[in-house]
Amino acid sequence: MRTEGGLGRIPVTGVSPVLQGGAYPVKAVVHERLLIQAHVFREGHDAVNASVILTAPGGTQRRIDMVQVEPLGLDVWQAHVRMAAEGDWTYRVEGWSDPWGTWTYNATKKLPAAVDVDLVCMEGRDLLERAAAQAETLRAPGAAHLLRGTAESVTPEADVSELLELITSAPIRRAMARFGPRELVSPTPDYPIRVERRRALYSSWYEFFPRSQGATQGDDGQWHSGTFASSHERLEAAAAMGFHIVYLPPIHPIGSAFRKGKNNSLTPSPQDPGSPWAIGSPEGGHDAIHPDLGDFDDFDEFVSKARSLGLEVALDLALQASPDHPWVGEHPEWFTTRLDGTIAYAENPPKKYQDIYPINFDNDPVGIYHEVLRIVRFWIDRGVTIFRVDNPHTKPVEFWDWLLQRVHETNPEIIFLAEAFTKPQMMSALGTVGFQQSYTYFTWRNLKWELTEYLTELSGEMASHYRPNFFVNTPDINPFFLQSGNPAAFAIRAILAATMSPTWGVYSGFELFEHEALAPGKEEYLNSEKYEYRPRDYDAEPNLNVLMGTLNRLREAHPALQQLRDVHFHHAPHDKVIAFSKSDGDDVVLVVCSLDPDNTVESSLNLDFAALGLPGARQVAVFDELNQERYTWGEEAFVRLYPGRPAHVLHVTAE
Repeated sequence: MRTEGGLGRIPVTGVSPVLQGGAYPVKAVVHERLLIQAHVFREGHDAVNASVILTAPGGTQRRIDMVQVEPLGLDVWQAHVRMAAEGDWTYRVEGWSDPWGTWTYNATKKLPAAVDVDLVCMEGRDLLERAAAQAETLRAPGAAHLLRGTAESVTPEADVSELLELITSAPIRRAMARFGPRELVSPTPDYPIRVERRRALYSSWYEFFPRSQGATQGDDGQWHSGTFASSHERLEAAAAMGFHIVYLPPIHPIGSAFRKGKNNSLTPSPQDPGSPWAIGSPEGGHDAIHPDLGDFDDFDEFVSKARSLGLEVALDLALQASPDHPWVGEHPEWFTTRLDGTIAYAENPPKKYQDIYPINFDNDPVGIYHEVLRIVRFWIDRGVTIFRVDNPHTKPVEFWDWLLQRVHETNPEIIFLAEAFTKPQMMSALGTVGFQQSYTYFTWRNLKWELTEYLTELSGEMASHYRPNFFVNTPDINPFFLQSGNPAAFAIRAILAATMSPTWGVYSGFELFEHEALAPGKEEYLNSEKYEYRPRDYDAEPNLNVLMGTLNRLREAHPALQQLRDVHFHHAPHDKVIAFSKSDGDDVVLVVCSLDPDNTVESSLNLDFAALGLPGARQVAVFDELNQERYTWGEEAFVRLYPGRPAHVLHVTAE
């Protein structure tokens, strides 16, 4: 008898994926291929088997039989499952005694040796008859007829080789797998899976500041802000390049107290618009729009325009306040008061952010929690479907657990992206409690071994709770790799981000190779758009518009690039050449990319045809989606990559 929480008659251990013992659901999206694994074993030598029982949100169940994988001595069983509908699913693993497996093993040993022939045949007929009866019960008359006919053939007089060929044939294996006896069934607990819409896993993001789009400066130096209306052109451009999501930094009124000037200076001019993240003024807070951008009618038209182009709008959710925010006067208890009576501003020593007051979530958690929920629902009602959350790692994980669950209960379509560049445990915890996507360390992974190790980690066990978003740059991060301004560096990072991760993102200006740093050794932009207007000529040459559009087009065409979990690295001896393949069903994509934006690199490739889904093949046909060229490659191939052509993105098929 199984004790509470103990092992069953057929032990099943090491079930994965499981988050916090089943306290949180595993992440998946509709039709995503999810690997379920467990150790299943028993005493003695009788055969065991295992199945996954998948329960849909409506309660219907489906059985997927597992397969034991090499090395067999480790008792590892696996099954891949796909779920066809959104909602909260569950799964369990059932270990069971397999009398047919035991019998066939014994029969292949005893019958050729003429040992216990009568008894062996009697036992085999009994198992086949029981399976036939089960087939009849499940209204499968064809299978029942096959199984009964086979039972009649299992006699001591039958030719041994013909009998063994019959009982191990594919039709009998399939019929017995479906209808054969399952004894001593030992189930695990049911573990939750949350199946979300595909955009939670697969998306392309484009970030821009509406105030810069269409902004103009008069002869007198007076700036006139861009607006939602003047930003429609950028929506059209993002859609034309194949992006799915346009992300806007905060669009709320900006405080004037301690306002930051150009390049984060403490002495702003009257023309400086201030940082959008210093939210709140007498004109309103998180549920208000900066009047320079327009009004709510303008915002509604912006959202409507985006939808007409197939785009979704993501808003920044920055839970902080300027000293001028209405919260400061109405709810001073939501902030930290220092011993001298002043409210504590944000600090990251030695940096000081006097224009921002962080919220203290412990002073009035009920009030703060419900106010944030109100704000989120306010913007959902205005058509926002995605929130990019600023610095969630500086707020309690418990709060995010509460908020994300409340939102999911009423609006399961909403997606939250965690902008948390912090320690791994915190980033992992935020994903576990429900953030659909997360920023990553990709920005700082440039070397071959770094990229290989990181993508291997993300596509492994982490994939059950952490979905990466590979942004190539952000308003806060001007990566060192790009600071030369070399267009090839930008192309390389775009290709890697768009093919390594099912979700990637670009902050505007990247396509124009913006790269000037605030100072040597700094990863901040000179003349940062966080503190000033930055209107751009997006058609200026050279630019990456065509490449970004091509990458998004081929991502749309290839399911392999829309998934995270199935990645394999292939050997390229050159340390500046990285090669990896991704697959989903019959779709296989092989990426070979230079990591050197300045020089030509040449390397051999050793391709793993089994990982490409073509075991036993001598050659494969590859079509380069970037260069529109076809090649035939063997297990050993050769590439020559140079700054003007730094990568191959290859669709792989059998030759």
